[in-house]
Amino acid sequence: MRKNSKDFIEKIKQYDPKKTYTAQEAIELGQKFSYEKFDAAVEVHVRTGIDPKKNDQVIRGSIVLPHGTGKSKKVAVFAEGDAAVEATREGADIVGGKELIQEIKQSGKADFEAAIATPDMMKHLAVVAKVLGPKGLMPSPKNDTVTNNVGVAIKDIKRGKVSFKNDVSGNVHQVIGKRSFDAAMLFENYTSFMDALQKSKPAASKGIFIRNISLSTSMGPGIKIELS
Repeated sequence: MRKNSKDFIEKIKQYDPKKTYTAQEAIELGQKFSYEKFDAAVEVHVRTGIDPKKNDQVIRGSIVLPHGTGKSKKVAVFAEGDAAVEATREGADIVGGKELIQEIKQSGKADFEAAIATPDMMKHLAVVAKVLGPKGLMPSPKNDTVTNNVGVAIKDIKRGKVSFKNDVSGNVHQVIGKRSFDAAMLFENYTSFMDALQKSKPAASKGIFIRNISLSTSMGPGIKIELS
């Protein structure tokens, strides 16, 4: 079991777990309370008012964070012909067509963190939906990962485009950067994400959409953010 340092114990006294803070205050406190030796991720956790059991109340969206997440994703592109050539030129980590799909089907593994596909490849991807789907890697027109403009899609993901959706409890979790980021950069990423989340409210969801928000680093305490 980890033993907290005296410095951390003194810092944590400045934090009231029952209090809500402004987003700026929460970001600064989160950075201050992060004790990990690695450059911890800064995460936002949102409890929404949707009914996750209803198919017409699914939250799904994407946003290019102004300052990225601090991590460059490994991108796979399912394409053939000129689109495959473009994908390679624009920096995709893995490029392939039907042979790549068969490789994933046989191994049951997907060694990448984001996937893009040209429209003509989608019918072939159905055989690996059970591999890609649970990992959130199935390309979708809703987040612009099914496109003929593969170069643009690759650049967006490499720049910091993130896709988000609700979990089984109706909550949404999103990394908005690293502890080492300037607080102003994290705040810009936070506001961009929250704006995108608000716009993704399902039309069928009635009443209060955002019920509470908290921010934390990878292993730090959750800091409640005031709703405004």
